[in-house]
Amino acid sequence: MYTPSTYSDKILSCVDCNQEFVFAATDQQFYAEKEFSEPRRCPSCRAARKAARGESGGYSAGSGYGGGSGYGGGSGYGGGQREMFTATCDGCGGEARVPFRPTGSKPVYCSNCFSTRR
Repeated sequence: MYTPSTYSDKILSCVDCNQEFVFAATDQQFYAEKEFSEPRRCPSCRAARKAARGESGGYSAGSGYGGGSGYGGGSGYGGGQREMFTATCDGCGGEARVPFRPTGSKPVYCSNCFSTRR
């Protein structure tokens, strides 16, 4: 049975770059279930910080976190170009373009393979 969501999309401002980004209702619900606080950084700045720490986690551009649409490479917010890296997809062997430098310690998937694994 369908239960209406108590969440609606929010526009938040990144503490690093001051760009606005969408905190999708589905992501808010996911964060609430996991007892996470609201994100303070936009997807681009989060990906950059994660890459700087060397934690790839199999993230791919446009993938989204928690099943929502506000987190990933295609949200429409975030301004300027980010550096993209090319890797071999661990799912199909094709080309995967990702916003972090793959280290080989975790799998990397192209957008198509990533979306089928969710």
